[in-house]
Amino acid sequence: MALAVADHWFEYRTLDDGITYIGEPYVDDFGRCNIWHVRGRDRDLLIDSGMGLQSLRDAIAHLLDKPVLAAATHSHFDHVGSHHEFDERLVHEAEADIMANPTRQNTLAADYVNESFFTAAPYAGFDASAYTIKAAPATRLVREGDVVDLGDRAFEVLHLPGHSPGSIGLWERASGILFSGDAIYDGELLDELYHSNVPDYIATMERLRALPARVVHGGHQPSFGRARMIEIVDEYIAGKRKPGCPMEAAGE
Repeated sequence: MALAVADHWFEYRTLDDGITYIGEPYVDDFGRCNIWHVRGRDRDLLIDSGMGLQSLRDAIAHLLDKPVLAAATHSHFDHVGSHHEFDERLVHEAEADIMANPTRQNTLAADYVNESFFTAAPYAGFDASAYTIKAAPATRLVREGDVVDLGDRAFEVLHLPGHSPGSIGLWERASGILFSGDAIYDGELLDELYHSNVPDYIATMERLRALPARVVHGGHQPSFGRARMIEIVDEYIAGKRKPGCPMEAAGE
């Protein structure tokens, strides 16, 4: 049965701290990326951009009254689909090539995107099997310790590999806010993808456990506080270090 076309593709929720959540409610819950808009004095920050099935820039025009920097927490299809719509684009150097030369394979679209991934179509005639990402070469490459300055707010780049080699978080020390991408969220964490690395992921989790985050805005699922972050970290590490896991097999 053909999917009905959605009346609207995006939903919005205004949070404290000058942050707006944007979501794609007709995308399967497993793959529904959290898109975050952060208002700054001199420029705004867009963290991830969803699947790119309708124009995100048009949908958030009411939020954009100054230059905006589109940051990619990593290069998977559900996080960077609309990055090509923005003039300024940031990604970690380890995943710059994927942003510049995306395919259905290297963005994981070939593994996940089919008609069952949606509960409505973004437009008439939508063919999930033909879905792909448009190239969005980075205008700024970042690495650990770089700073994204919005004028009155500053976010430090944390390199958080494991889920993917160039996964990053954006950490606002002054407020205790962490935008974590898929490094950590309150759901099933994926570490068996073609460029995932379990030892790196464990190191990332150990690092996050020591971070004094007040609130974590992840790449999927609802936001959470530090106590839940520590629970997620400890559950992940315990699961990976049980007998027979890759870490034990490697003699860790």
